[in-house]
Amino acid sequence: MPDYLPRSDGEFDAWQTNLMSYVSAHLADLGLQAADVTPLTAAQTVWSSVRSAHVAAQAAAESARQNKDDGRSAYEALIRPLVRRLQASPAVDDGERQAMGLTVADRTPTAVGPPLSRPVATVDASERLRHTIRFADEAAPTSRAKPAGVLGCEVWVKIGAGPTDPSELTFLGLDTRSPYVAEFDGVHAGQIAHYMLRWVNGHGEKGPWSQTVSATIGA
Repeated sequence: MPDYLPRSDGEFDAWQTNLMSYVSAHLADLGLQAADVTPLTAAQTVWSSVRSAHVAAQAAAESARQNKDDGRSAYEALIRPLVRRLQASPAVDDGERQAMGLTVADRTPTAVGPPLSRPVATVDASERLRHTIRFADEAAPTSRAKPAGVLGCEVWVKIGAGPTDPSELTFLGLDTRSPYVAEFDGVHAGQIAHYMLRWVNGHGEKGPWSQTVSATIGA
């Protein structure tokens, strides 16, 4: 059952004022005597006093908070131009910046390791003696973006029986943007081309091989 006493101080204060006014005016009708409400009247006086003090303290605290915020904003507005000047100054070295608690730029290039993910590929064999190979990263197959640090995608092929080892493949090219188009001579018409791809970064480091994708070379 919900408590009949209001939760907020403002609502409680209005409620108790009405209650005590009614009770005091109708003691006899309610079967009460003055002694019955004397403790409540004393408690009401204390409540009114402490609530007034609390409201005043809240107002003072809010005023102090606003003064504090205004003071900080004004101080920050003066600090920022000074810091920009110090950061741009050739007379200030990184040791001094660190001592002042300023940002020290990282001037050491971050090493980029070999690619860790694999390309996923599809082959469009709808044109005669031509395959269009579209590729994306397995971590984001719906995006055309290459993984971070990757220069491009190596495309390798074997015509005939499917490869059992990458050593059987022939290098077609390095493509920096999908798709890659493979052209074939007429002698290859009707044969099956099996493709494997891998990412390569700017240092020439290779990533893992993709799954093999295959398509017939149209005549």
